[in-house]
Amino acid sequence: MFLSLCPTFAGAAQTEEKAAIDIPEIVLEHISDAYEWHIYTYKGKAASIPLPIIVRSSSTGQWYVGTEKNLPAQYFFNEERHGKIYERLDDGTTVRPLDLSITKSVAQIWIVVIILIALFLSLARWYKKRDEQSAAPKGFVGCMEMLVMMINDDVVKSAIGEKHYKPYAPYLLTVFFFILTTNFIGLLPIFPGGANVTGNINITFLLALFSMIAINLFGNKEYWKDIFWPHVPLALKCPIPLLPVIELVGVFTKPFALMIRLFANMMAGHAVILSFTCVIFLGWTMSVGFGVGLNLFGVVMLLFANCLEFLVAFVQAYVFTLLSAVFIGLAHKEEE
Repeated sequence: MFLSLCPTFAGAAQTEEKAAIDIPEIVLEHISDAYEWHIYTYKGKAASIPLPIIVRSSSTGQWYVGTEKNLPAQYFFNEERHGKIYERLDDGTTVRPLDLSITKSVAQIWIVVIILIALFLSLARWYKKRDEQSAAPKGFVGCMEMLVMMINDDVVKSAIGEKHYKPYAPYLLTVFFFILTTNFIGLLPIFPGGANVTGNINITFLLALFSMIAINLFGNKEYWKDIFWPHVPLALKCPIPLLPVIELVGVFTKPFALMIRLFANMMAGHAVILSFTCVIFLGWTMSVGFGVGLNLFGVVMLLFANCLEFLVAFVQAYVFTLLSAVFIGLAHKEEE
């Protein structure tokens, strides 16, 4: 992120040396989704990769497929609505058209999916050439085997139980490696990294929704019995169903907590790194003394924040997988 911001600030500094740097605006711009992949800005000129815009008009029903450069005049980017595409109708009102555009976050997800498919297909080919008598894998293959065994044995199997864990292991392993790879690539300062995918609440909502389906759709009768008729004194569930209502609310609050935890931690991490990057350039708009002092402070804190965010990227993937496995395990309670 630091490298990707350097050309942007350098160009701004040459055009307006003493201009104030709007840190909140810069941070929000870099962590929000976009219809193009910004590479750098130098001397007022921006270099970016245009992404496909696919919208359907609410008034005529016609589709537009193209890029931002050739966007019809009826469409515009509404800055008050996070830069999303809106359509201006003949009567002057504005509406949100059907938008199936390939945004920066979507493109980043595709990149992650391609990386994971290529990675695990290559690992599968490696294992096909070996048998049980072969030596234990080393290097990258050994590291991946360690991660898979750690999640499968220490997280999924131990949380769900040996009787029920196998149907859920593929999903939970996929979730772990998807979040982990997305988080790591998001820390890269240049293309194909830098997108704030897991810091997008739409993405974390969908991941939490999948976990909610896995928890509740396949929960056994003991799980649902414990929700609607828990083992508590009768006064707590009849005639006023106090405990059943609380348990039913918990069905939704568990995945909600998964969604918010992943979203908040990853968005905050990106915001902190970008803020310390801005501090480096903020000092030079004041004076040389401030520039040198804030440079040293900013670089040290930026390195610390990047190292911390690298750890957080792994921890958040692990915690999301662990809690999903724990909640799934609670949905397979043994009959008491």
